Amino acid sequence: MPQTEIRTGTSWVEDILGPEQSKSLLGFDSPKISKDMLHLPGPDFLDRIFIPSDRPIPVVNNLHRLFNSGRLAGTGYLSILPVDQGIEHSAGASFAKNPIYFDPENIVKLAIEGGCNAVASTYGVLASVARKYAHKIPFVVKINHNEFLSYPNSYDQVMFGTIKEAYDMGAAAVGATIYFGSPESRRQIVEVAEAFAYAHELGMATILWCYTRNSGFKTSEKDYHTAMDLSSQANHLGVTIKADIIKQKLPEVFESGYKALNFGKIDNKVFTDLASPHPIDMTRYMLANCYMGRAGLINSGGASAGETDLQEAVATAVINKRAGGTGLILGRRAFQRPFEDGVKLLQTVQDVYLNKDITIA
Repeated sequence: MPQTEIRTGTSWVEDILGPEQSKSLLGFDSPKISKDMLHLPGPDFLDRIFIPSDRPIPVVNNLHRLFNSGRLAGTGYLSILPVDQGIEHSAGASFAKNPIYFDPENIVKLAIEGGCNAVASTYGVLASVARKYAHKIPFVVKINHNEFLSYPNSYDQVMFGTIKEAYDMGAAAVGATIYFGSPESRRQIVEVAEAFAYAHELGMATILWCYTRNSGFKTSEKDYHTAMDLSSQANHLGVTIKADIIKQKLPEVFESGYKALNFGKIDNKVFTDLASPHPIDMTRYMLANCYMGRAGLINSGGASAGETDLQEAVATAVINKRAGGTGLILGRRAFQRPFEDGVKLLQTVQDVYLNKDITIA
């Protein structure tokens, strides 16, 4: 069962991050966008944000399931285990380090033992154990994927099933990816918008993986896929098609992707008045593009890096929380290690959100 003990104080965070990073992240107190302008997570988040919206009551009920499961229940924060990498990165590349996760039941068990609010995975994974587990932990069914077997490799998100299938297996939410900026993005926007509308009609919540993807976004000097302005605009497009929750990578590049690549439009005030190069400030600008937090921002945990996984995961959680975000969706860092170690990593990250000494900047 998930541990009930919660780490208090911040000394444990400092032990994990080290003195320099701890000071930078825990001591940051000068955000460009005031927290007073944000719709922040909290126990009453659904009442403040979704009850006044057009979301059908069954959608709010399923959001209530998401926000009131696992160790973070009732806090307004989310910890989601995503395991769709068997398609997105190939099963062999994803599960060779820990082959128990070729069996879908172990994916769900990790989410439950790890105290997660929900488990997100493919139609096949969740359908194979739906009758045993769909009532025990909220399911998030990933409805599209980048098929990774055609040669040469191409990057496109295609539908793998139907919204009705997700509903029939008892899913609380559906998730989708759009590669914003890609040649196929306009088709993906239409497909996902229609799918999300039907999911809402059936009472399921919606989560959008808002990734930028275009070979032109990467130059010989810099990779602008994680530029603050481009990825934030992807978020803004995502909430426009009524994603209830936005999943995004942490911004890594403060320099304007629009200006460097000489396309689109951006105002210099974004970089002088609304954000700074500090990761918490950049993430807050990203949250501002989620309607100032009306759609919760969850950041991805990223690829496993071995010995630095815990440090990087905790740092991401601190950045997300202090920026005003809603939580983490962390997969490979947890399941590409022994089961018990994965559980401990998930719960350590959750302790960042449970810790009252780690506050909104």
